[in-house]
Amino acid sequence: MENTLKVTNVLSDPTRYKIYQSFLETKTPKTVADIADLFNIHPNVARLHLTKLQEIKLLNTYYEKSGKGGRPKRVYILSDHVIELTFPHRDYKMLAEMMLKSLINLGDVGKKALYDTGKAYGEQIMLHHAYEITNMDTKEKFKLLEEKSSLLGMYPHFSYDENKNSIHFTITNCPFKEIAEKDSSLICNMHNQFIKGMLHSVFPDAKLYEKENMFEGCENCRYVVEIS
Repeated sequence: MENTLKVTNVLSDPTRYKIYQSFLETKTPKTVADIADLFNIHPNVARLHLTKLQEIKLLNTYYEKSGKGGRPKRVYILSDHVIELTFPHRDYKMLAEMMLKSLINLGDVGKKALYDTGKAYGEQIMLHHAYEITNMDTKEKFKLLEEKSSLLGMYPHFSYDENKNSIHFTITNCPFKEIAEKDSSLICNMHNQFIKGMLHSVFPDAKLYEKENMFEGCENCRYVVEIS
């Protein structure tokens, strides 16, 4: 509970929360000067925000020499620490791992159940907008997918190729990261089905192709969607 209160206190500041989001979205190292420029704030204020995020282990730091002499500059980078906030504490991660292990033990039947559930949940996410979707044009549907993916913590970057009638998108943050570390192949396949569920609710005949996977050494997960 003490750690939960520390995290909520640090992230309650809107600017600090946006700074943390910027690390999630880009995953690129940043200095105090980078943050000061990006958010148009004084370097001392930027340093305070970064220090607070480091204190709750959301950021790590290292020193980098400039090659021009002088003191090395401090660089901040996103840590692997995942925020889990519940009041009171409930260990949903343990429950998820137990259920995952149970499904694995069931063999192909368990895997199919996991994949089917993933796709069903993706469809469920979009169900609330079912009536609106029927009256949307392609760009509006594309925008809805982007908004929903962002709310789910994927921090996606979307681009629509109008000439090829396809969507290119990158997921910079995996919502299932900690569980995926236990069995990345199984969880990634489930996540792909989850994405397909969302896509097929908007574009019923869409085809999803995975191009890069962050658990295979790539920086992000990258997909191409062909729209019929």
